Amino acid sequence: MSRLGNIGGRLHRGEVSLDFVGRQKTWYAISGLILLVSVVSLLTLGLNFGVEFKGGTVFQFPTRSGVTTSDARAAVKDSGVVKEDPIVQKTGTGWRVQTESLGSEDIAKVQSSVQQKLHLAKVDDVSPQSVGASWGKDISQKALQGLLIFLVAIIIYLSVAFEWRMAVAAIIALAHDILITVGVYSLVQFEVTPSSVVGLLTILGYSLYDTVVVFDKVRENTRSLTTSNTMTYSQAANLAVNQTLVRSINTSVIALLPVAGLLFIGAGVLGAGTLKDLALVLFVGMMAGAYSSICIATPIVADLQERQEKYKTLAKRVAAKANSPKRKAKPDVEVAELPDGDAEDEDEGEASSVGAGVRVVQNGPRQQPRRGGAKGRPSGKKKR
Repeated sequence: MSRLGNIGGRLHRGEVSLDFVGRQKTWYAISGLILLVSVVSLLTLGLNFGVEFKGGTVFQFPTRSGVTTSDARAAVKDSGVVKEDPIVQKTGTGWRVQTESLGSEDIAKVQSSVQQKLHLAKVDDVSPQSVGASWGKDISQKALQGLLIFLVAIIIYLSVAFEWRMAVAAIIALAHDILITVGVYSLVQFEVTPSSVVGLLTILGYSLYDTVVVFDKVRENTRSLTTSNTMTYSQAANLAVNQTLVRSINTSVIALLPVAGLLFIGAGVLGAGTLKDLALVLFVGMMAGAYSSICIATPIVADLQERQEKYKTLAKRVAAKANSPKRKAKPDVEVAELPDGDAEDEDEGEASSVGAGVRVVQNGPRQQPRRGGAKGRPSGKKKR
């Protein structure tokens, strides 16, 4: 059996336990710090919305050896019609430069400037595209409507399938994942595109799936918990987290590997800039979802459940049982020290050597060994 499989089996049987629920204050503090950084970044830096959301003109043209990002930006700026600093992205086959909305005459000047500065074969090599802001606004509104419908459906489902406390914990975990993902976008200033919105909706389903798996195990462990004094609700919930821990790790790793390939190899190494918007939101969201399902959602459920009177009473019974004195039957023996050589000379019925130079001496009347022969007769003779 592999090492990870062995650890997983011991976690499932309760032989090894990591106290996730008991350390909820630590997880809350870590998440609070990350959320604080995300909120500050959103308030100060904001989001870098793409042309689909704020409108503008996009120029795409092929690259040549030795051309840098600064060269591509300067070629557009030297046209004299671009007032704002253009956003330059390197794609797999060339450059993508985004500017504010330009008229047809200004677009022609930019094409001519780029063709001359970068020594392109012809003006038509610079392909312009104008995008209105209304399209991005429509996409944002539809995404927000879809998100609200999704959240309402999740609350109803979890309240019916489980209970309302688990629904509340799941919604808090989802909000946690969304805010962290958006905060990372603000920190790194990646462009927010429709692909980013699609990826954001995708990670909600992943995060919820992982949370529901853990909640199902929590429900199984706590189904008849109040009829026994073996463990509290928090302990049973922590056992459920440990029992599903290896599964959560395996699922997260398998899901993150291809996404990491898109982000670090596709966008970073190969320069496929159109992939990084989707890859970043998936990578950050999946990591946040795996973390929140274990360290945020389940501790919140345990905190809400422990406020109920029945679980308060259960916790008192479990604590009383743990603190009660254990009754142990003490054997009627005494331990005495003997020289090493004397242990072999003693009668087997009276003493036996235990270790080096230690024997156990029996107090009270000596029991006679039973001999073969007729039952009940010490001499072994048959009764006539």
